[in-house]
Amino acid sequence: MILDHPSRAALNPASEAELAALIAQRCAARQPLRIAGGGTRIETGAVPGDVLSTAAIGGVVTYEPGEMTLIARAGTPLDDIEAMLAAEGQALAFEPPDMRGVLGQVGAPTIGGVVAANASGPRRLLAGACRDHLLGLRFVDGQGRVLKNGGRVMKNVTGLDLGKLMAGARGSLGVLTEVALKTLPHLPDRCTLGFHGVTVEDAAAIFATALATPFEVSGAAFRDGTAWLRVEGLGPQMDYRRDRLLALLAPREAELLDAAATLALWRALRDVAHFAGSDAPPLAGAGQAPATHRPRRGRFRRLGGAVSLDWGGGLVWYCG
Repeated sequence: MILDHPSRAALNPASEAELAALIAQRCAARQPLRIAGGGTRIETGAVPGDVLSTAAIGGVVTYEPGEMTLIARAGTPLDDIEAMLAAEGQALAFEPPDMRGVLGQVGAPTIGGVVAANASGPRRLLAGACRDHLLGLRFVDGQGRVLKNGGRVMKNVTGLDLGKLMAGARGSLGVLTEVALKTLPHLPDRCTLGFHGVTVEDAAAIFATALATPFEVSGAAFRDGTAWLRVEGLGPQMDYRRDRLLALLAPREAELLDAAATLALWRALRDVAHFAGSDAPPLAGAGQAPATHRPRRGRFRRLGGAVSLDWGGGLVWYCG
């Protein structure tokens, strides 16, 4: 089961109960299904079976700003959730990306699709991935059983933490129907340091130096010959960390972007907008640790195409 485009969905249950009954019926008949999220991810292989959309299973169950917890059904549009959080001065700290532009897809990202793909943006290197903010979930397994794991508070896990397995499984272990997430206050101030005219290896070396400090870099990305470092927080302490990074990376000169320019830049970096419109979708290689050492010269040059980095080098985008 994979994420797919909901416009081709033949099956569109309106509730968790309908979904469970449908999956149980298909299981008994040994008929496979393909799971559709919001239609923002491309299909990754010829998988048989009817498409099953969870778009109708939507809505916020509960949001408690004071407790910084959110429970929403899987089909809830991500835009709706982010707007609701912003009204309370909060956000999803893992900064989920919008991949529609670069993948040439349509539709609306859903919170279930975000969790199913473990979709995490540039702030992952500081705040962690989507799965690290997942408090609990409900899902329907391949036999039509409704299962739940976790709750609305952070605590030590005494049993199997199914959320860690489900986040990133893309529906292969079950169909998400409800997720509980931790929210965090929106960071009030931000700035970006841009180091121009560097190679990808130079950028990785800059990241290795910056990320080894206690100065809480919340973004480290490279594209088109520029290495970018983002710093966020309260004004005075953010200024201190920025100045210390500048001193540490001297004599390299850096361009300083203000808060507005920083928002626009990192939204584009998050969504890989620099590769949008290419003839073929870019390939991503993830799972590496952020850069903690200087890479060998020519390591990326052998690829022969355009390369960009995110997560301090932990995520490599390649477009050949």
